[in-house]
Amino acid sequence: MRFDLQTAQLLDKQDKLNGFKDCFFTPRRSEDECKIYLCGNSLGLQYSGVDEAIEKQLNIWERYGVEGWFKPKKPWLTYHQNCQKLLTDIVGAKEIEVCPMNSLTVNLHFLMISFYQPTAQKYKVLTIASDFPSDQYALETHLKSRGIDPKSGIVEVAPRPNEHMIHTEDILKTIEDNAEELALVFISGVHYYTGQYFDLEAITKKAKEKNILIGLDLAHAVGNVPLKLHDWQVDFAIWCSYKYLNAGPGAIAGIFVHQNHHDSDLPRLAGWWGYDEATRFEMKSGFVPMVGAAGWQVSTPNILALTALETSLKVFEEAGGMTVIREKSLLLTRFLELAILETNQHLGYDWIEIMTPKDPEERGCQLSLLVKSRGKELFDFLTKNDIIGDWREPNCIRLSPVPLYNSFEQIWEVGQILKAFGV
Repeated sequence: MRFDLQTAQLLDKQDKLNGFKDCFFTPRRSEDECKIYLCGNSLGLQYSGVDEAIEKQLNIWERYGVEGWFKPKKPWLTYHQNCQKLLTDIVGAKEIEVCPMNSLTVNLHFLMISFYQPTAQKYKVLTIASDFPSDQYALETHLKSRGIDPKSGIVEVAPRPNEHMIHTEDILKTIEDNAEELALVFISGVHYYTGQYFDLEAITKKAKEKNILIGLDLAHAVGNVPLKLHDWQVDFAIWCSYKYLNAGPGAIAGIFVHQNHHDSDLPRLAGWWGYDEATRFEMKSGFVPMVGAAGWQVSTPNILALTALETSLKVFEEAGGMTVIREKSLLLTRFLELAILETNQHLGYDWIEIMTPKDPEERGCQLSLLVKSRGKELFDFLTKNDIIGDWREPNCIRLSPVPLYNSFEQIWEVGQILKAFGV
């Protein structure tokens, strides 16, 4: 693939998703021009239909009051089901295995109660070194609550010396070496800092071979990379919806619980909204959960937040699903990679190192750039030139070209601005 304006324009012309970028609100630098937004890994853009959908729910509230839970065509009582159907392709699950609820770390705490059941022999948790801090805090506090020292109870897999990515064989070997003591494997699907997409199928298979439960944090994976949670036999997963799912700041999150666990007597922290829907209003004592992931619900859902999520998820369906989105993502991310490589070539030395794996199958749409010198200056220069990315200390810039609303010509423009700074 050539990195030039003609190639960019040709790829945009051939792009099946090209029209979707006009359906999102992009921050503007003037009345006529939009900024280049490459920060979907942190917060996705607003879909243009969200305000109308929320306004419709406000009108239902105005018209029906409390009867909005029962009377409208899509009653609030079962509103979560609308999102369940739309999530199946995105995460590779059955409807009954997914449910939108709470926020990401809250869901992790709830599911740790169910899936982390340490014994005197099997009490350790395997995770990725320097995974997202919120996950680390959750794991630490759960171990402490069970009287286990996190220093001995948490097994971390780290990159090899002088490398950024983590080799799949290192994860598999660590599972093998600690199998007799591991109660749980819990890792991210895509690493938030490096953008590495882990081989979740192979890791899950190894955990299953050793009779170890496995859970995933899909915050940076959902809506970004292909997932097959049911087929892979993942036990549970959590995700947020405000990054690649574009459901808004602090959007309602989601969970996956594999069908294998729906009839089990797993412990859980229960609440009224997870009670069997058919008899919920009988107000009986003794918790009877709904079948499936919805049985892990606790509190009454935020209908306006569910509406924003449902509206944003419909875009994935209209776009043709994750297969089509992934097809463009691979090309778009490769085009950004070429922009970085051409910048280095233009300068005559490797000023920017791409920390994200080179293999397209080991990454989503995020490229994490390690800038050898003047990293913060470069980030500020990009911002001044209306390119919105993400800065991470001490010298990392994360850029994420999102297939639904970024174009190839935008990435070509990013390349020109990178070279302009390096002159």
